[in-house]
Amino acid sequence: MSIKSDNRHLYLQVIDRLKQNIEDGVYKEREKLPSEFDLAKQLGVSRATLREALRILEEENVIIRRHGVGTFVNAKPLFTSGIEQLSSVTSMILQAGMRPGTIFLSSSTQMPAEEDIRRFSLELDEAIVVTERVRTANGEPVVYCIDKVPVRILPEAFSHQEESLLSILENQAGRRITYAVAQIEPLGYHDKISPILECDPETALLVLKQMHFDEDDEPILYSVNYFKADKFSFKVLRKRV
Repeated sequence: MSIKSDNRHLYLQVIDRLKQNIEDGVYKEREKLPSEFDLAKQLGVSRATLREALRILEEENVIIRRHGVGTFVNAKPLFTSGIEQLSSVTSMILQAGMRPGTIFLSSSTQMPAEEDIRRFSLELDEAIVVTERVRTANGEPVVYCIDKVPVRILPEAFSHQEESLLSILENQAGRRITYAVAQIEPLGYHDKISPILECDPETALLVLKQMHFDEDDEPILYSVNYFKADKFSFKVLRKRV
């Protein structure tokens, strides 16, 4: 099992070997890896080389290191999407072959905060609807969603209990979302949201903040979605210009 020299840095070879072992099932998801001493001995490398490989694997979310406990193989994301694709949470869950669901938490009409006035270019007396929901996959909570829409954009018959804001906006309000400006941030344990999503203390969150625009470039929906980082993986296609 030891590493053989192939003109690359040893830590790169260690990374490839460990990834292959995980792929082959030598180390299974959520399984604890051998100690650094034992693993370095098995691979025939120094502990310094192994630590550099483990550091990179942790950055890539292949493994997770728990202080004082050990190093574990991370579970593979169930849902993978290119962040340049404007896909709904429902679509991502369906594409993974799972059953989407919604746990409705709250919905209310509120006066806008200062940042809402700036986002939507609102008048001071214009209200917004704020909805909070948990999206589930096969009954398991995977995303916490907060959505904001100006009241003037919604149809008069709008019901706070309706499930799909995108469907309401397009089919009832005649406002089709064509693009969104997105920002994604990593977040550690959140005292409110992590328990709702049934996260382990070491499970991080990915926060996706998006302002959605219609065909006339008007901002009509602002959303903040908290994804379980061990369930979702987002990719970005970058092209040289």
